Amino acid sequence: MKKVLITGATGFIGSHLVDANIAKDNDIRAYVLPKDPAISNLEEKGVEVVLGDIRDYPLVREAAAHREIIFHCAAIVTDWAPRKLFREVTVGGMENILKAAVDAGVSRFVDISTNDVFGRHEDVVIDETFSLSRWNEPYPDFKIEAEKLAWKYHKEHDLPVTMVYPCWVYGDNDFTFVADLADAIIKKNMIFWRKDVIVWPAYIENLVDLLMVISEDDRAIGNGYLIHDGESTTLQEFCAGISQALGAPTPKFQIPYFAAYTVALIMEFLWKLFGKKTRPLLTTYVMKNLGSRFQYSIEKSERELGWKPKISYREGFAKTMEWLVTLDKDAYKTK
Repeated sequence: MKKVLITGATGFIGSHLVDANIAKDNDIRAYVLPKDPAISNLEEKGVEVVLGDIRDYPLVREAAAHREIIFHCAAIVTDWAPRKLFREVTVGGMENILKAAVDAGVSRFVDISTNDVFGRHEDVVIDETFSLSRWNEPYPDFKIEAEKLAWKYHKEHDLPVTMVYPCWVYGDNDFTFVADLADAIIKKNMIFWRKDVIVWPAYIENLVDLLMVISEDDRAIGNGYLIHDGESTTLQEFCAGISQALGAPTPKFQIPYFAAYTVALIMEFLWKLFGKKTRPLLTTYVMKNLGSRFQYSIEKSERELGWKPKISYREGFAKTMEWLVTLDKDAYKTK
């Protein structure tokens, strides 16, 4: 039995990590924001809950005390938030948990990063040897800053860091991608701005399986691993699958990339000008992310750790649709 701390334990990835650690009979401590509606669910599962903000170092240190493994999932997981919040939570929060991990003398520090940190390269297959490359967008760029801190602590404090770079994570309880796409499809707001955009789905159970493997395999220390289901699809095909599951018309409307990008720029300007709290329908980050044909290799995890995805994309997508159709359509849009 391992003593585990999970930050962001009520989020999409964090909540699945909680269940995976429960299945292994690990002693789980969750660091959760006060007033999070999912706290009672954690307590019912027998999880020790520490309430606090990742920006509050004394509380972060208290949460990390006497832990052996830390899974760091807490971050700003959106492309539409004040830059100050990204810096304080994604970067400042990372430094807090790194310092706390050093103080606790953990055996493994696992950070959930993103495939975005390797930049925008369509002419090559991207793997973990690529340098970190900015997008000029807050979500990936602050993730890069946070990762640099992690490697600094690995080198200067011998902290046993492992980075994980998920591609397009999906699965049940996914209100970031799948439910958002479903909402756009139902409301007939879904548009495309480039044909055959490539996406690399990473089913949540595959991601969590890899996270559990690297949390105990010493070969993972000082390394990072890309993760997806081992195959790609197109955004159009993914949306068509959602449409079929919901019995909705398949979205086919497409506008030129330049026109869509211009609309995104205008919407972002207006949203900031009028101080709107909601997220614009289009953002420049979404334009770049869902308008690209990147290629990603996950050969490193098999070569070094003997790990391969256990669940195929077809099976993972089917399970996700089973969850999606149980929701009230008003619950799709949460951001």
